[in-house]
Amino acid sequence: MEKLAGFTSGAAATASSFASPRAYRRALAETPWRLRRRAWSVTTTHEEMSRVRARSGPDMARALRWPDLVGLGLGGMVGAGVFVATGRAARLYAGPAVVVSYAIAGLCALLSAFCYTEFAVDMPIAGGAFSYLRVTFGEFAAYLTGANLIMEYVFSNAAVARSFTTYLGTAIGEDAAAQWRITVSGLPQGFNQIDLLAVTIVLIISVCICYSTKESSVLNLVLTSIHIAFILFIILMGFWRGDWKNFTQPANPAKNPGGFFPYGVSGVFNGAAMVYLSYIGYDAVSTMAEEVKNPTRDIPIGVSGSVVLVTLLYCLMAASLAMLVPYDAIDTESPFSGAFRKSDGWRLVSNAIGAGAGFGILTSLLVSMLGQARYLCVIGRSNVVPAWLARVHPSTATPVNASAFLGVLTAAIALITELDVLLNLVSIGTLFVFYMVSNAVIYRRYVVVGSTNPWPTVSFLLCFAFASLAFTLVWRCAPPGRTKFLLLGGCAVAAIAVLHAFQVLVPQAREPEFWGVPLMPWIPSISAFLNLFLLGSLEGPSYIRFGFFSVIAVLVYVLYGVHASFDAEENGDLLEV
Repeated sequence: MEKLAGFTSGAAATASSFASPRAYRRALAETPWRLRRRAWSVTTTHEEMSRVRARSGPDMARALRWPDLVGLGLGGMVGAGVFVATGRAARLYAGPAVVVSYAIAGLCALLSAFCYTEFAVDMPIAGGAFSYLRVTFGEFAAYLTGANLIMEYVFSNAAVARSFTTYLGTAIGEDAAAQWRITVSGLPQGFNQIDLLAVTIVLIISVCICYSTKESSVLNLVLTSIHIAFILFIILMGFWRGDWKNFTQPANPAKNPGGFFPYGVSGVFNGAAMVYLSYIGYDAVSTMAEEVKNPTRDIPIGVSGSVVLVTLLYCLMAASLAMLVPYDAIDTESPFSGAFRKSDGWRLVSNAIGAGAGFGILTSLLVSMLGQARYLCVIGRSNVVPAWLARVHPSTATPVNASAFLGVLTAAIALITELDVLLNLVSIGTLFVFYMVSNAVIYRRYVVVGSTNPWPTVSFLLCFAFASLAFTLVWRCAPPGRTKFLLLGGCAVAAIAVLHAFQVLVPQAREPEFWGVPLMPWIPSISAFLNLFLLGSLEGPSYIRFGFFSVIAVLVYVLYGVHASFDAEENGDLLEV
């Protein structure tokens, strides 16, 4: 492809936009034109797997098989979900029906996992959703998604690191918040407790993942095996020691509603949106695609298999917790160990669960931090963030720069930020990214750039999104009654009609060579609807924080990313050779 003529001279076209204040002012003046040129530019699968990957220098070592991926999926998901979000979701939103919340979130994650798997098998590189969207919707959509992915990982890892302090305190019988966290009166609520232990854990794991991916996988398998043994112990104890009446009777019926659905169906979906944090780990598995020996076989088994196993474990654990203690008496900070702590003669079991949770939290951090580094590495290959973040170390074959940078950032956030602030931010970022990938897999199946008219597919995606959004808003805002029922039915019929018409009238433009999402376009459309519906279940402050972060990300792209990308194009780094 030939270079396009710019508004600058040939000498200036190859000069860096950041070479001098004058060059940067010239670049800012050309920002609208550069945005039109770069924001919607797409790459091809071949480019992503060849020249783009080559910008990292040495290749990452292909040393992983499907048991490694299943182990990484289990390690990445189990610790974060059950031991951080379950107590809050049950106590504040769903009650005993948190079991159903986990099932709904698991179904949503499995459908999204199918979409991830199709991309990862076709394009086995480390970029995950960033790369998938870059070859589908262009640079800006990929960048905005990538920025939210990094936010998702950093905040979730910070949340999990802080929960390690709580569970370690439980294991040795100490009040962690009082004994090990330092309260600073001058800081705002939610940011005023310093957690040095969380910082230490994050930095130690950062060093481990810089050393070797295969050795990190072996360590994860060992820790995960120990952790699963604790999980099975908790499930058995819960069903043995628990009481079925706790599924319907609160501890204080005078103040809290009873029944299996104390907060109604809406509470179940609110709980599902919160516990969706627990499924972040499977997309971390997709970022390991560049290090898998046989992607066409290992990735589908590793990604989907880990989601199914984890969903089963989550539902059983949530049921055991609901049996052990009434939902309104659950300890939101350490729900499982707290449940045994309140039972006479079982305090040692509580301490043991705290130790087991610590193993789960360590594996969760290990896998998530592996994933976040690979996302940032591939974003660095695109030049929208500094290219030194893309470098792979020749000795360790790992993205050392990205791992170290994100490790320090995660540690800084874990130092001061409380769980409730972090969990809402993570849920909204996760749901947004999964929604985008679900749309991308449909677009990629039905549109081939340069030979297929994209507007039928774009029109379908917009119409289906509008119908899904209308359903979500009616569900959330309309008062109960016949009118609400009719409106919901109308939205559902409209969405199904649009989906069926698209399937009948618009032919697929490409067939996956190795593995594809079945029942196209139904499964990715249902996935998109569920993600959008769960987004509608989140509270208003979550959107304010999400919007604030997205604005910052857009400003970074406008002030830096688009100019660095433009410079790379002008110098031939982004052009086909």
